[in-house]
Amino acid sequence: MIKIAISGKGGVGKTTIAGTLARLLARKGYDVLAIDADPSMNLASALGIKNPPKPLTEFKELIDERAGGPAGVFKLNPRVDDIVDKFGVVGPDNVKLLVLGTIERGGSGCMCPASSFLKALMRHIILKINSVVILDMEAGVEHLGRGTTKGIDIMLIVVEPGARSIETAKRVVELARQIEIRKFGAIINKAGESVKEIRDKLDEYGIPVIGVIPYDSAPVQADIAGIAPIDKGGTAVEAIKEMLEKISVSRSE
Repeated sequence: MIKIAISGKGGVGKTTIAGTLARLLARKGYDVLAIDADPSMNLASALGIKNPPKPLTEFKELIDERAGGPAGVFKLNPRVDDIVDKFGVVGPDNVKLLVLGTIERGGSGCMCPASSFLKALMRHIILKINSVVILDMEAGVEHLGRGTTKGIDIMLIVVEPGARSIETAKRVVELARQIEIRKFGAIINKAGESVKEIRDKLDEYGIPVIGVIPYDSAPVQADIAGIAPIDKGGTAVEAIKEMLEKISVSRSE
């Protein structure tokens, strides 16, 4: 089985790619768990799930019970082994979805029960869950810590034409390497005539390109229609199918 984290600048299409990859892997017969770890929380629509689960951070009583303690002291390792089964929902192609939600932070770091709870959950999912796991992440690597990164098999970074998107990819790789993620791949989305220039720039940063997805209006049309991109089809979905063949679903340990 494999654990895939998908990152990239906002608006590059990573959620569409995450949802489509999850559905395609499920159709190949894998047990797939999709984790929405992006504050925008749009993975449900990309999977075709009409009634997504509530974000875990909204279950205040659960978090206080598992991670809280007297006099403001909280548990660093709360129990989370039952969370996926209790709070995940099953969508099309039997993909299971779990939505993490966001934590209100007063500063750069949040040492609080909710943060402790989510970190423990991520460790459990990445290290213990025997499924294909697709993580739809925010641009950084804040959801990952040193205790979980050895379970991430590959980080895919979605890049679109534009300097900001490429610089975000560079930053994501720099941060991920600091926490010992070693395998990366870039996906060039909404590709046009500048594919070679983008490839060359990513090559400078040591980020191999594993897929090129052409610009396609079908995912936007799917969003307007309230259906998953994979159910709409189009050239983008076909390119994601081709890209999937380059990703091994068995760990090379």
